[in-house]
Amino acid sequence: MSNNCALCKTELTSMDTLLGANTLSDGNVLCNKCLNETSNINDELLYNLNKFSIDDINEMLKTEKAEPVLPAAVANETLPVTIDSDSTRISKEVYKRRQRKIKFELEKLNANLSMFTKGEIKELPYLISEEEQIIAITDAQFVNTLDAGILVATPKRMISVSKGMFGAAKINDYRNETIKSVSFVTHPRSPIIKLHLDERVVEFECYMDKEDAEKFYDTIKSIYNNPKEQTPKQIDTAGKSISVSSEEIFNQLEKLGKLRENGILTDSEFAEQKKKLLEQLK
Repeated sequence: MSNNCALCKTELTSMDTLLGANTLSDGNVLCNKCLNETSNINDELLYNLNKFSIDDINEMLKTEKAEPVLPAAVANETLPVTIDSDSTRISKEVYKRRQRKIKFELEKLNANLSMFTKGEIKELPYLISEEEQIIAITDAQFVNTLDAGILVATPKRMISVSKGMFGAAKINDYRNETIKSVSFVTHPRSPIIKLHLDERVVEFECYMDKEDAEKFYDTIKSIYNNPKEQTPKQIDTAGKSISVSSEEIFNQLEKLGKLRENGILTDSEFAEQKKKLLEQLK
């Protein structure tokens, strides 16, 4: 695979190649800026990019028509059917905006997710609004199942997204007020994260990366295992303030500036993310 965008030829960044999300059917890769521009011509690129080749993309740009251009091999797949937390479909513009935000947050967290979770990642813009921040994420599937899955923590809740090779994604939402505590069962190959709810215990097996699962648990245990010592406001703060140094924050600010220069972030999105980073210096 080339280290340069197949269209503009600029060097790809880690955000461009995160989880292989920008890969075309012929193995070429688009940078986020080119993906954003071409998806304005054909919305399907945003959802089914891996069904198109670079020749398909070039043909779109040549004709500059808004009508969908069919890829070389047409699959009987539809757009994701999952609805967001407000139980309403979101517009494609909102989806794109949330997708950019989520990619930025995953990069900031150094997310170490397997290639099998790409379908689950595509569901997140339907579930997580611009105001809700991802504070931890890891590969995690329900025990005794074959579905791939991810477990996501935000200041308000934990979300599990699992998806088999075929069929719709299965979404489970665990609000903070329903989680009594969390626990971790060590295992040399596949440790287990347990969510102790009011009436039952939900178990997730983390077979892809033992160290990543431990990192995820270390983040959430400080939120859920000391409920009597934290007010709701303190829990929210604990979720938002991932321990970062001043140097790291300034590095992130520099990356934000480049994202705005490349057209990936709008001025308002840049200002919002910049404000959040600067607040961590206080």
